[in-house]
This record gives sequence, structure tokens and C-alpha cells, in this order.
Amino acid sequence: MKSLRHIFLIPIIFLSTNIYCIESDNAFQKQSMLAVLYLRTSAEYKANATQTYASAKRHIDTALMEKSWTALLNQKEEYEDLPPAIILDIDEAVLDNSEHQVRSIKNGTSYPTGWKEWVSEESAKPLPGVVDYLSYADSRKIKIFYVTNRTHDLEEYTKNNIKAIGLPFDDDIDVLLMKNEKGWSSDKTSRRNLIKKDYRVIQIIGDQLDDFIPTEETEVSINERKALIDTYADMWGEKWFMLINPMYGQWEEVLYEYCWECYPKQSDKIKQRLKALE
Repeated sequence: MKSLRHIFLIPIIFLSTNIYCIESDNAFQKQSMLAVLYLRTSAEYKANATQTYASAKRHIDTALMEKSWTALLNQKEEYEDLPPAIILDIDEAVLDNSEHQVRSIKNGTSYPTGWKEWVSEESAKPLPGVVDYLSYADSRKIKIFYVTNRTHDLEEYTKNNIKAIGLPFDDDIDVLLMKNEKGWSSDKTSRRNLIKKDYRVIQIIGDQLDDFIPTEETEVSINERKALIDTYADMWGEKWFMLINPMYGQWEEVLYEYCWECYPKQSDKIKQRLKALE
């Protein structure tokens, strides 16, 4: 009888473990749901994106007239007469990928599951305000660069999506600078440095701190990240424009000490989220 109890106990333990994992995954997805709902349903999010791009557009003419105007921290040598350029991140700065997040919630999955399939559909919609902003920039003969951490194998899908929603895209030069292309890492500094050789960068648009600042400066504690906003206070709202992204990003990575693999279980990540509230 003792051995028989053990036989029955094994599937019971296995079943209870599976139920716990399912419950943990569901709890993790529920925590993400409000962020996705905010982006997809709130008038407040639309207002924020619209005003961000409207503000950026209002500063374009001033930036063009003032030859010393640059949005790069290290553009310091003989750049005044270079042609103007704008750098934009893509995901949640130009393209709205919230539909992918919705699918992840419904399917109980997380990135990277389903990401390449979503990108290959080429159906992401533009953020509010971005079409008007880039149309105006293009009319003022400003070169538009898309600097993204989408991987290079997704280039054609990404290019097609950008064109499909009516955004300017120059096919004569490489204006879509992607992760793993030419050995580029997720740190965008080297790509910004490449652009500055031939252009005066007048504005940067993004949804993460390292869209503007070298990654090594941004992978610090929560309070140190906040302090960076004060350090570069004169850049925000004139040369740098940050869009809200409550769905994912470095703001979440810092909760896990920039070590996703250190917290492999969703339940462990939830504990870290709760710890940050203390």
C-alpha cells in the first residue's frame, strides 16, 4: 500500500505543479493587461502621443534655423553645415504593436513567442501624430532615420509596414538601422554615431531612455535612472521627445536587475514587481 500511495502521489504532485504554473502565468498576464488596455483604449494615451508629436513638430523650424542645434550628446565638431536629420525608434514610437500584446495575453504567452509572426503581417498601425509629424519633416527636407532593435532578419517586413502607413522612407540610402545589422548590438550609440558623420541630428523620438542615452548610462538603479532626466533636463521637450510605453521596456528590466534569466519563473518576476512597490 505504501508504494501504491507513492504511485498516486506522483501525478497529483505533477498536476498541482502544473496548476501553480498556469496560475502564475495567468497572474503575470493579468498584470500586463492594464498596461495594454491603457495604450489601446484610453483617450489619455492618444492625447499624450498627439501632443508629443505636435510639440516636436513645432520645434522643427527653430532647429533648422539654429545651426548649432543638435540632439546628440557627442556631436561637437563641424556639424553646423551638415544636412538635418531626425532619429526615431520604431516600436511604440512609430508603430503600435499592442495587438501583439493582446494576443500574448489571450494565448498566455510572452515575448518572443509570436513576435516574428506579428511583424511578418506588416499590419502595425502608426502612433497618433506620427504621420503628420514625419510628413512635415519630410517636406522640410529632413532625412528620417529609423533606429530600431528589431533584428535585421525582419528588415523587409518592417520597411513594408512603414511604407504601408504612409511614412517617408528613403530607398536610396540605409535609413533603417537594425540590431545585428553590421554587427550592431542593442546599444544604439554606434548607430547614432554613424548618422552624425553626415548629418546634424536635430531631434530624437523614442520610448526608452537608451533611445537617447548610451545603454551603459541607463542600466542603473531606479533612482539613478530618474536622475538622468534631471541631468539632461535641457534636452527634453525640445530635442528629445519621449513617448509613453507602459507595456515593456528598461523600466521593467531594472526590476529584475537587468537579468531576465535570474528570474525564470513568472512568479519570481511578480515578486520583484511587488518588491519595487515597497
